[in-house]
Amino acid sequence: MGIKILAQDEIKQNASSFHTPALLFANPKNLYQRRTERFYQLAKDHPLSDYLNFAGRIAEAQLKTLQSNPIPKNIHLDFSNLSYQPLSAQKLKRNSHWLAILRAILNEMKNENNPNVQNAIDNLEKKSDQQLETLADKLLQQDFDSVPSDQALFIWAALSLYWLQLTTLIPHQSHKESGSNLHLCPVCGSPPIASVVHFGSEQGLRYLHCSLCETEWHQVRSKCTNCDDAGKLDYWCLDEKMTAVKAETCGNCESYLKILYQEKDPKVEPAADDLAYLFLDSEMEEKGFAKSGLNPYLFP
Repeated sequence: MGIKILAQDEIKQNASSFHTPALLFANPKNLYQRRTERFYQLAKDHPLSDYLNFAGRIAEAQLKTLQSNPIPKNIHLDFSNLSYQPLSAQKLKRNSHWLAILRAILNEMKNENNPNVQNAIDNLEKKSDQQLETLADKLLQQDFDSVPSDQALFIWAALSLYWLQLTTLIPHQSHKESGSNLHLCPVCGSPPIASVVHFGSEQGLRYLHCSLCETEWHQVRSKCTNCDDAGKLDYWCLDEKMTAVKAETCGNCESYLKILYQEKDPKVEPAADDLAYLFLDSEMEEKGFAKSGLNPYLFP
């Protein structure tokens, strides 16, 4: 699945197709503000409050770094032939600015009292640029076993902030060109965190939220987000049936991904709510389902 930049006349001719936006690009500042607030809100009286608060501080560090280390104006990408995954996580040549982002995030997190966090920060600060680039390559190739999870957390936080800023350079009159490979982000090719059923102007539409560039892309609710099968979908929750967070399982590919309903709770946020419902992950894994997504605040 690729995306395509539309000429002005095409936009006018195909205006009717935009009643269902295929791509939703994130507003970086608003995204991190909402995510930080949501992490802190969910942490109250939660069994995992310490880690949710920690994740909230990482999101807060990302927001501060966004403001202090914006993407350089001399970074230019060629979108004259925009095609399959224009910001491919595995093919795009990174600018060294992402390293500056990483070091700024590490500096923001140095006041953490947890010795494990400090150890991870110390280890990352001792690494050369080339060593960090190698670890980044491993993560973007989803070779998670090759990167310590405590270090992966910070590296991905920097990479995600870098990629999110790159999406602001894409002309936002872009749209999906085909309906294949919907289980991966059409912009960067990364797996989703979760899916979100929107309200408001996109009432009832389901979008998958990218774990790297934070773009959302439309996927019909009647199909599995991993294999497109429509015959064996089930929905699970921990408490009442009307909960805002459920697990959508597929009996065909035996995978699952959380689905969030804004109608039930307007403040649901993919990364924060996915992490807060870790006990639901445990239930799904006990039933034999494998998670098809990735939470950038908790690596395997």
